[in-house]
Amino acid sequence: MAGIPTDAIAFYEALEADNSKAFWEANRDRFKRVVRAPAEELAGELSTYGDFHLFRPHNDLRFQKNKPPYKTHQGAYTESEGGAGFYFQISARGLMCGTGYYAMAKDQLERFRSAVDADHTGAEIMAIVAELVGQGYSVGAIAELKTAPRGVPKDHPRIELLRRKGLMVSKDFGAPAWIHTRRIVERLRRAWDGASEMNAWLDAHVGPSTLEPEGFFG
Repeated sequence: MAGIPTDAIAFYEALEADNSKAFWEANRDRFKRVVRAPAEELAGELSTYGDFHLFRPHNDLRFQKNKPPYKTHQGAYTESEGGAGFYFQISARGLMCGTGYYAMAKDQLERFRSAVDADHTGAEIMAIVAELVGQGYSVGAIAELKTAPRGVPKDHPRIELLRRKGLMVSKDFGAPAWIHTRRIVERLRRAWDGASEMNAWLDAHVGPSTLEPEGFFG
């Protein structure tokens, strides 16, 4: 694994400027060479986290006709047996990665809110998240409620977490020179492993969903 080529960044800069079928057809082989193949190699280097799924480059236009036809990033995702997800993405802005439970199913969300509401486990995850923020991680989720969940007081001491429909942390690295070298593997591992305490809490108190999946993260 020699890193992500500099031309991968240039490819996505050009795609953002011209997201058309004509551009895509003219640059299809370039995409496969400078984006898809290196992303597959990177996923292989990181296979200890799981078997990564690389997302397709085409947007689904069936329900949102105003979307551009092609995604302006290449994402890859895997999920551990415990339930925590691991994600990386290449775009015109460079590299970002995330880990955690980005989008919780209904049964997961019930377990998550119950654990956050409880004083002991809730205090644990609050402290873990605060430490990660202090280390430069951003906290996110697929969505969050504008107000408190039903039955939860608006002044709950952990209302910020209780409003979330998931819990993940991410790092946006940009495009430093090291992403074009083998150091990218080490930096991704360091970012994911740095959030291992959060993932352990989520795996212990939330875990995988037992419901039929409604969609896929990405």
